[in-house]
Amino acid sequence: MMNERSELSKARRVVVKIGTRVVAEPEGGLNHHFLDQFARQIAELEQQIVVVTSGAVHLGRRALPLRRVDSVSRRQAAAAVGQPELMRHYIEALAKYGRIGAQILLTTEDMSDRSRYVRISNTVHALLEEGVVPIINENDTVSVEGVTFGENDKLAGMVAAIVRPDLLIFLSDQAGLFTADPRDDPEAQLVPVVQPGEDAMQYATTGGGDESLGGMYKKVLAARGAAGVGIPVVIADGREQDVLQRILDGEELGTLFVPSERAMRARKQWIATAIEPAGEIVVDDGARRALTDKDGSSLLPVGIVAVEGRFEAGDLVRIVTEDGQEFARGLVNYSGEEVKQIQGAHTRQISKILGHVGDEEVIHRDNMVLSGD
Repeated sequence: MMNERSELSKARRVVVKIGTRVVAEPEGGLNHHFLDQFARQIAELEQQIVVVTSGAVHLGRRALPLRRVDSVSRRQAAAAVGQPELMRHYIEALAKYGRIGAQILLTTEDMSDRSRYVRISNTVHALLEEGVVPIINENDTVSVEGVTFGENDKLAGMVAAIVRPDLLIFLSDQAGLFTADPRDDPEAQLVPVVQPGEDAMQYATTGGGDESLGGMYKKVLAARGAAGVGIPVVIADGREQDVLQRILDGEELGTLFVPSERAMRARKQWIATAIEPAGEIVVDDGARRALTDKDGSSLLPVGIVAVEGRFEAGDLVRIVTEDGQEFARGLVNYSGEEVKQIQGAHTRQISKILGHVGDEEVIHRDNMVLSGD
């Protein structure tokens, strides 16, 4: 583990996700002590830092005030008030140490559209080259129910796919991933490292509390996804003194998710992390073996046994076994209704069934990502 930790010192670009309970006081405004110390660390570090922050809804809720934020419209109202205030404090904290911050607000539509995704990537990289600190949050005021990130842990994983950092850090109000919730179980033990393929979800609790939508469960999901595309992840207590520098020095703080050795090309990272699946294609065991073979094949109609959900050509879908286990995702060449018509058929029958000439593959291998790729 020491070698795995020491590798973190080589990181040159880092994405840092900051939770609401770290950046904000439980019954008040922002945690100014944390912001000051965080800005100082950024100024002292040589690494390029990208920040994904929560806290806008918390600030807005206190300012209005709202008794609850249990609907999309109330979260939007709170975010509209809180986001400018949140950014003001970040900008002022960074300026104190001679750094410039830049606001970027994102929606899932920005991430799922390939051209927007590329433009966002170009913008973030341009800011980093100029020494600016990008500060990213969900654009809550225009996101709608069903097309929101839901919490910024998932957003941080998507941003990592865009930025392609050497390290992703989640700063939480917990010391890392425990074998049980330490607030409820005094016997809970810190999990110092999670190896590729290890089942960390068994330890993750669910809720994020009144002030957040995340919680350890969502952090572990995002961490597992980032590690799966080759990015090391650390979940640590953001209230620790000099936490960023200590992690980058290789100190054993928090939980380290060791990355897969197989890094993805940019397009496959986008497919794996930036798009929400619109449906599901169920395949037989022969198709599963063909797709997961070391040489890999495309998904043909003959191996499909069922279709779930409504999707159009070009959408992302899950590929699952007959017992419901997801093992791949891919961009489809046909709509869900067309796939239903041609499922189980041979490729030579596609044009006759659909009445027009189409692709031989339902999903081409180049547009597919296997779990663990």
